[in-house]
Amino acid sequence: MIKSLHVLQHHLADSNNQLAILEDEGLHKHSSFTEKLTGLGEFPLRATGVEIFQVNVGKMCNQVCRHCHVDAGPDRKEIMTRETMQLCLDVLAVSDIKTVDLTGGAPEMNPDFRWFVTEIKKLNKHIIVRCNLTIILANKKFHDLPVFFRDHQIEVVSSLPSFTKDRTDRQRGDGVFEDSIKALQLLNEAGYGEPGSGLLLNLVYNPAGAFLPPSQQALEQEYKDELLKNFGIRFNNLFAITNMPISRYLDYLLSTGNYDKYMEKLINAFNPVAVHHVMCRNTISVSWDGYLYDCDFNQMLDLPVSITSSRHLSDYDPNALNNRAIVLKQHCYGCTAGAGSSCGGAVTS
Repeated sequence: MIKSLHVLQHHLADSNNQLAILEDEGLHKHSSFTEKLTGLGEFPLRATGVEIFQVNVGKMCNQVCRHCHVDAGPDRKEIMTRETMQLCLDVLAVSDIKTVDLTGGAPEMNPDFRWFVTEIKKLNKHIIVRCNLTIILANKKFHDLPVFFRDHQIEVVSSLPSFTKDRTDRQRGDGVFEDSIKALQLLNEAGYGEPGSGLLLNLVYNPAGAFLPPSQQALEQEYKDELLKNFGIRFNNLFAITNMPISRYLDYLLSTGNYDKYMEKLINAFNPVAVHHVMCRNTISVSWDGYLYDCDFNQMLDLPVSITSSRHLSDYDPNALNNRAIVLKQHCYGCTAGAGSSCGGAVTS
């Protein structure tokens, strides 16, 4: 490992240092992502509109997962205020955006989370909540979340790295698997994942090491068979998501000496078909303090949207943002490797 990386890995909270590692051509003699798209005639890559309004309502979380690109945890104090939530609502009220995707951290830990959900539903939007499952059991005030989700017809998306205890706990912490199973059973009791209920319960798989996810379709069937057989759990879909080489996962790659090999895997697995389906093309990502990004990953790297006149909710310009040029860096190879990857899993079959 290059000596400078040992210094840099201690400062990964600084997005500039993360970008310095990702963009260091001395580490991987490959074309930049921009050059790759230029060669395909796909640069600049442009948005096709905003269909999904993804909102990070805060970085506070009851877990500290190894792969977390948000670097979330109990000690994070960044929390979206009700005033910023109101700016989100103001944008949504005059737009034809259909889906609001609430994420964190653990979004439910925001003190105004339930108020925000209730107000979004008044606007007749479909809501996705990225629930880490263990939050449901973390405190009595969260025990009724399955019923709250059901009553507001929320789509629940939850991380479960494996259907076995050892692999899940290695990635997400001791005791997480057991609590996740209990939470999934409570969601099933509320009607989630049951045929005909209309209550969507989707799980997310992230690889535990420095490799790409396997076939999403095959893995989904394996999850369904094992969870039903061993725990009586039903769910709708499994999303297989590639780990992005940023934040806590980048720290893992550097500390284990896997960074070069992982980047090479991503670059060598580049799939031009996936370029047309990456999430940044139909999504806008909103940070806890109201700034706008092409995706959640760009948000964590502090790469705002290219439209300088519309980088905050208070200056939201749908006409400019709907056709904006996407900000691209080397981490974008993660979304176009293999079957491609988005917040909804693989993007190609």
